[in-house]
Amino acid sequence: MAQIAYILLCHKDVESIIAQATRLTATGDAMAIHFDARSPRGDYDRLREALSENPRVAFPRRRQKCGWGEWSLVGATLAAVEAAVEAFPRATHFYMLSGDCMPIKTAEYSRDFLDRRDADFIESFDFHDSDWIKTGFKEERLIYRHWFNERTQPRLFYGSHAIQKRLGLTRRVPRDIQMMIGSQWWCLRRQTVEAILDFIRERRDVVRFFKTTWIPDETFFQTLVRHLVPENQIDNRTLTFLMFTDYGMPVTFYNDHYDLLLAQDFLFARKISAEATDLKAKLGRLYTQTGVRFRVSNEGRRLFTFLTGRGRVGERFAPRFWEKDATIGRERSLLIVTCKKWHVAKRLLDRIAKVSNLPTIEYLFDEEATPMTDLGGIQATLAKRTRHRRALMRMLFDYYGTDSLLICLDPANIDLFRDFYSDRSETRLLEIECNYTDDYLEGHAKRVGLAGEHTSAETFRTLLPTIRNDVFRESELIRDQKFPEFYRIREKNDPEDNAEPLAGFLGIDLSKAREIAATEYLFVD
Repeated sequence: MAQIAYILLCHKDVESIIAQATRLTATGDAMAIHFDARSPRGDYDRLREALSENPRVAFPRRRQKCGWGEWSLVGATLAAVEAAVEAFPRATHFYMLSGDCMPIKTAEYSRDFLDRRDADFIESFDFHDSDWIKTGFKEERLIYRHWFNERTQPRLFYGSHAIQKRLGLTRRVPRDIQMMIGSQWWCLRRQTVEAILDFIRERRDVVRFFKTTWIPDETFFQTLVRHLVPENQIDNRTLTFLMFTDYGMPVTFYNDHYDLLLAQDFLFARKISAEATDLKAKLGRLYTQTGVRFRVSNEGRRLFTFLTGRGRVGERFAPRFWEKDATIGRERSLLIVTCKKWHVAKRLLDRIAKVSNLPTIEYLFDEEATPMTDLGGIQATLAKRTRHRRALMRMLFDYYGTDSLLICLDPANIDLFRDFYSDRSETRLLEIECNYTDDYLEGHAKRVGLAGEHTSAETFRTLLPTIRNDVFRESELIRDQKFPEFYRIREKNDPEDNAEPLAGFLGIDLSKAREIAATEYLFVD
């Protein structure tokens, strides 16, 4: 009979991971857990301690610092797979999961399903001929080298791509490899997993290629399985039920989706809302039951397409979803940095991204050129971003797969501050108080069009008090709102004095906050 070793990549919510591991190993299966090295060490220690008495749970020898779109996700998966292969010699199948996945069939059903079909379940489509990639980079993922993270280092990511493109610094795919692409949620047989591990030990050139490929978790296993396994032993599908909107965002399932999920021809579903506690409880109980019969209709994707395509009955031309009932989400934290000196705020965000695992976006409501992913056009202009701001932020949270997101706003955006604070999400605000020299304010006047290159010195002397007062007034107006969770750091303060508000704002250890606050170039004009 099939025995499954689940491969779980996770980075947060320790209690849910413990519950998931306990539930999935209770009926005789196993699990190898990779917990992101960017996450707090205390969380990892608590996870290890809670599961230390469970012989069916294993951990890799080394944890990796993971970043979306990077090789580190593949590296973490391989580390967990190697741990599972070594710890569970009787495991016949290795099933890739995330913390957002839940079983939608019983363990009994899942094992019988795998016993009846001797195959590897993995999406594996031709990279060049298929339309699996809907928007964004396609061939550029392969022919250019990607050393930087698009989400945390957008300027470096797009800058290095532009330089390689301009200089013609392309590369070739390894000659004997046909590039494939598909979902990263797979279920592979033991002999396939062992063949992959042997292959990467022999073919370091292939590993080197994928290490600088963009989003390799959608191509690495998909390509190697097709390279190593006969076609008639590959079932070109995932066993995890997931759907995407027209904007490329994953559909989230809630409490009222129980019957729909059970009717799908899949073993697991992703992604289950953190708020869907009733759904999680019911699915958890279902997994350990025996003798359950499932009526599989598999209508989920058709039903979703039908409902989103026609709108509610009688509302074919109803307002789009972002024009009503938009909210960022009750369980999410929006962190806002505000500073009139944009370059100071951008430096702070860059430093925070390097020290922590927090996704950051610069002045997205102030600068149209802010690097952003394609979200179906809602991000195309400043007017659209501002008009649909809550929906835009929700889509960005989904895109980054995070519950915490850090952005920059100019202090003049008082209406945006008020709106975000009125949402159901948690909002925190950090003001950076800078010193403003006359030379800086003169440059600011030119940047915003209050003065030009030929404006006389006498006119500048007249303008400067007004500009200085405007900057002061914007800061005072923000403070007058008495926003909760409001923090402030000052240029005139010592790094030690700025570390405490930074730690509170970011929710990080004081030692990491000191590291950020001690950035030498932070306030340099």
